[in-house]
Amino acid sequence: MIQGIRRRFIRIAVAVLSIVMISLTIVINMVNYIQVRSELEETLMNLSEQEVSALKGRKNKNRRQQNALDEARYFTAVVNKERKTDAIGENRMPGEAPEELRNLADTALSSGRTSGWIGPYLYVIREEKTNRMMAVFLNGETKMDGVRSLMIISGISCACGILLAWLGMAMISSWAIRPMIENAVRQKQFITDAGHELKTPLTVISADMDVLTMNAETNEWIEDTRRQVSNMRSLVNSLIYLSRMDEDGAVLLMEPVDFSDLVHSQAESFQGMAEFMGKNLSCDAQPDIVLQGDRDALTRLVSQLCDNAIKYAPDGDVISLTLTRDGREVVLTAENGLAERLSEENLRHLFDRFYRPDASRSRESGGYGIGLSMARAIMERHGGRIRAEQTDSDRIRFVCTFPMRKSRH
Repeated sequence: MIQGIRRRFIRIAVAVLSIVMISLTIVINMVNYIQVRSELEETLMNLSEQEVSALKGRKNKNRRQQNALDEARYFTAVVNKERKTDAIGENRMPGEAPEELRNLADTALSSGRTSGWIGPYLYVIREEKTNRMMAVFLNGETKMDGVRSLMIISGISCACGILLAWLGMAMISSWAIRPMIENAVRQKQFITDAGHELKTPLTVISADMDVLTMNAETNEWIEDTRRQVSNMRSLVNSLIYLSRMDEDGAVLLMEPVDFSDLVHSQAESFQGMAEFMGKNLSCDAQPDIVLQGDRDALTRLVSQLCDNAIKYAPDGDVISLTLTRDGREVVLTAENGLAERLSEENLRHLFDRFYRPDASRSRESGGYGIGLSMARAIMERHGGRIRAEQTDSDRIRFVCTFPMRKSRH
């Protein structure tokens, strides 16, 4: 249980931190990309305006813009009305042959668009009052490489940060949840100690009832006391067992168990009880299903599911117990009707200790609200899981899923 709380704390903390770091990384890269793209588009527009101004004999008087233009690597192309390149104008692309630039311009012009990307070039086509147009091609390879570099670096940094956060949480998690661990340890110790202390007076009371029966006739008060002592002994044993199942150091005797035979035998032992209470218990177990598990714990699990279904199913209900193999998993299902449909809130808390969602789950039925808690603890110790779900026909189904592998010790 303690290790489960610790792992859950680590998962939640790392998940929250991962979401924050990944979100920040995405936002930073998006902002950087938008900013770089805007700068390139602004430079391209300024270049095209500069070329037009140059044709008209004017100069750009904005010094900041002029500095950005002086550093830009670009070339221009004069385009005729057939959208063909007549000539390459200003060329600030050292090492690039004019013919290659002409082919690049023709490829861009053939697309029919007035702006966009062609390879590493961002281009725009500006119409003139004459029959010609001016196309400006700005090389944005350097800036886009910077964008990609930031993505890679930030992505690696984010992954490393998440890994370091996981390692850090693993190191400090025990300290962070120490109060919870200490409280859980004290609680389990109290339950164990109190359980052992209660066994002695219960034994004495039971013996006294036997003596009274020998010396006097049996009456309703003696029988009622005996029933209450039996119920109390059962509760104490269940609490001690549940406390031991929650201990991380608890060792189960794992061995191959013919689970099909176990389920059949437990169902048969509860069929008489079901008939006595006006209900019917049916069992459909696929044969030859073998689990690696603790026989006593698995027996208690099946017994608890049958007992729970019989106690809370309405009169005349048909209770079904099924066992199947589903791929690499074994599924045990117990289903019974409901006297009253449960809310989603009640359904989520069914496996909490001492939880009874409504009046039908009262002590009058013999339940204390810890049977399903024991079932969950047994499933967890076997590396499986248990869940409760309601059907559309107002029936409740408890589904236990076991992995077909060696269970945890």
